[in-house]
Amino acid sequence: MNAKIYFILCNFAVLLMNFDMGIIPDRYMAELFKGVRRKWAEHDMKPIGGWLALSPLLVFLCIYMISSIIARDFYSIPISAAFLIASVYGMIICRGRTLEQRIAIFSEGAGNKNVLLMIWIFVLAGAFASTAKDIGAIDATVNLALRILPGRMLYAGLFLAACFISMSIGTSVGTIVALVPVAAGIAEELALGGSAGISASTPFITAIIVGGAFFGDNLSFISDTTIAATRTQECSMADKFKVNVRIVAPAALIVAVLYIVLGSSVSVTPDAGPIDWIKLIPYIMVIALAISGMNVVSVLTIGLGANAIIGFFGGDLTWKGFLASVGGGISGMGDLIIVTMLAGGMLEIIRINGGLDFIVNGMTQRIKGKRGAELSIAGLVSLANICTANNTIAIITTGRIAKDITEKFGLDPRKTASILDTFSCLIQGFIPYGAQMLMAAGLAGVSSISIIGYLYYPFVMGLFALCAILLRLPRKFS
Repeated sequence: MNAKIYFILCNFAVLLMNFDMGIIPDRYMAELFKGVRRKWAEHDMKPIGGWLALSPLLVFLCIYMISSIIARDFYSIPISAAFLIASVYGMIICRGRTLEQRIAIFSEGAGNKNVLLMIWIFVLAGAFASTAKDIGAIDATVNLALRILPGRMLYAGLFLAACFISMSIGTSVGTIVALVPVAAGIAEELALGGSAGISASTPFITAIIVGGAFFGDNLSFISDTTIAATRTQECSMADKFKVNVRIVAPAALIVAVLYIVLGSSVSVTPDAGPIDWIKLIPYIMVIALAISGMNVVSVLTIGLGANAIIGFFGGDLTWKGFLASVGGGISGMGDLIIVTMLAGGMLEIIRINGGLDFIVNGMTQRIKGKRGAELSIAGLVSLANICTANNTIAIITTGRIAKDITEKFGLDPRKTASILDTFSCLIQGFIPYGAQMLMAAGLAGVSSISIIGYLYYPFVMGLFALCAILLRLPRKFS
């Protein structure tokens, strides 16, 4: 028997004897009984740990993968349904808690401030994209892009634009909000112009934007992932940038060349329609405000206001039409919001049950040498990202452990910060329930899984990052 339990039971027996003898008044005995029950409940609520704690995530993956294989269609199975089943299972395996307590844990994760902020962004992004489409802002931006970029440079131009904007504003989500509706419009125009195959595929062109968005998010000085990585490793952003750019810049260059090659197959250049310069204002304003460092919620709110003003004065929107457009945009994000909340709740259950602690302990037990230490840090932040679906939270969660490993094995903190940032961004690009993928899928009207199949940049970036660890590159920081 556990020593603590034995101690509690012994004291409880002594108290009962004293009670029988009338030594302790009834009111004190009642308080003592409550204390014993509380101690017993705390023992029952000890995290289960091990693979069982991680099993809700495994249940989600199995349900989604097996169902998709049976259906022979990875895009027809709703992610929300798989998350719901996994979430219910996760609450069932919580031990020592009442149903109300289990629901409270799930609700705390689903209502986490980061999750709610994400939902706010989704709601505003949906409203902005819908109203921008209704006033003709997306058509005007698409026509401008088609006129500036020749067909053969279209893909590379979109990728480089996404890289530049995301690096300027420091957020992949903001870049996706600004550019994905334009990308979807370009895909539609290409299809109307006679292009076929992936050249007119909405998931493919959306993936170009998402890949460029991750490039800037990984490198930007104002990115939350950069801030988290450098603060936890106690190094400057400039030093981390010097290491990071040597790893990811070659990857971005290779992907840009690949897009130039793929763009050569675009045999049809769609006719660009007339450009209504007034209707370009909302997108120009959104990009400019984001680059200035304004919060993305404020940016989208101002953009929504600009759409309303232009729509009212241009005759494209009435008050009723504006409200209908806003409502339609928010409704289009409904599934995305549900998935976000279900994922947040399920991942909180995993955390409470000791799933993250199990990963951390397992990844740090058998480290040998600098190469193994760097690989363990990469694996640690990757697994944490899978469990949290948030690259910033993953870095914060594992940053202290990574710092300890860095000091113990004599690693360069600048490279450790780069590894944390790079691998968290890598995994964020390959999980269908991450904020970036869900946002892009919602705005483009496609499945997040369909986008992942065309994400070339995160894959190439991951290969370069892995080679940097295995080959001890860059030499100066290894």
